[in-house]
Amino acid sequence: MSDHFTRVLSRTEFIALMAALMALNALAIDVMLPALPYMGEALGVTSENERQFVISAYMIGMGTAQLVFGPLTDRFGRRAPLLAGMGLYVIAAFAAIFAPSFAALLVLRVIQGMGAASVRVIATSAVRDNYAGREMAEVMSLTFMVFMAIPIIAPGIGQVLLLTGPWQAIFVFMGLLAGAFWLWTFIRLPESLPLDKRRPLTFKGVFDGFVIVCTNRVAFSYGLAGTFLFGALFGFISSSQQIYVDIYGLGVYFPVAFAAMAALMAVSSFTNSVIVRRFGMRRLSHGAMLAFTGVSGIWLAFAMAGFLPLWLFFPLLAIIMFSFGWAASNMNSLSMEPLGAVAGTASAVFGFIQTVGGAVIGGYIGQLFNGTTVPAAAGYFFMGLLSLICILIAENGRLFGVGEKYVHTETAPAAH
Repeated sequence: MSDHFTRVLSRTEFIALMAALMALNALAIDVMLPALPYMGEALGVTSENERQFVISAYMIGMGTAQLVFGPLTDRFGRRAPLLAGMGLYVIAAFAAIFAPSFAALLVLRVIQGMGAASVRVIATSAVRDNYAGREMAEVMSLTFMVFMAIPIIAPGIGQVLLLTGPWQAIFVFMGLLAGAFWLWTFIRLPESLPLDKRRPLTFKGVFDGFVIVCTNRVAFSYGLAGTFLFGALFGFISSSQQIYVDIYGLGVYFPVAFAAMAALMAVSSFTNSVIVRRFGMRRLSHGAMLAFTGVSGIWLAFAMAGFLPLWLFFPLLAIIMFSFGWAASNMNSLSMEPLGAVAGTASAVFGFIQTVGGAVIGGYIGQLFNGTTVPAAAGYFFMGLLSLICILIAENGRLFGVGEKYVHTETAPAAH
């Protein structure tokens, strides 16, 4: 870790700030869920499934803009692109208050997502700038743990805001919170990319960076596995309001059920941070993916049989969500580990394929909602299988293996 970094920002504050920045993405998705019916009614959207476009529009904007922010942050450093992107997020959030139509709202959600792309790229890059190996996985897990506090409370916040005001109050809240985080970043976050580590912003420089990322078999395979994993999650999130309210009749208790699942993912990330140095990223993520896929298959079998009461559905989903926490944070670290020299571009590429790919896959799964949990269960199961295939490609057909080359990779100190 650089001396400049340790003098300016403590490890604890760094983790808290990175988690807060990443939480803006979770907030922009999850706080909206209770408001989808009200937005649809106010803006003349009659189809329940079409309301989900409020989520997917944001994710598509965030995903595509990451390909721009990646090379920018490798050329100009982390601070300036981050502050510019967060500013765009704030402006779009406040502008959405005055959206005259559903189409205009979707455009503003795309713009808001484009601003959030800076957060997704630079938070991951900053972690890689200052940590490597299992220590990076530990920091990433702690960041995910704090980050998951937002999904725990976001639907509840949305519900409270709807009880005290119109749906536009949600955008006021998002804009004010993002503005506060912008100020925190401006005052406290130092630049973590030294001048001698920056890459030229030329076509050849950018192209070479993308080639480095896309031709690294281990890194790219883990990044692609994360795409399938997030696609399954986004598919469930898109239809979660319909599952909890329409199928299980939870009504106003929907935020409580949603928060319980998010809490399990936060606990999962915390336990991962405690044990990852001992067991390693591969063992934990591979075991978690086997559990994720196997339990999803059990859920799918019960759903197709027409027997899935809440008391059975909830424990199955709990195991899947806990497994997701272990798998996602470790696979994210494994995809970034070999690419410290192009961390910004790598974060952009993986962020792009995971966000856009996840949005497309998740959007498709969400649109398949048919009054049962079969589409969501099938999404988890088949995306889990595809993730496992990617892992096997990355690891030359073996699971849990920590050979000599892996030991060196996972324990290497950050290079500065």
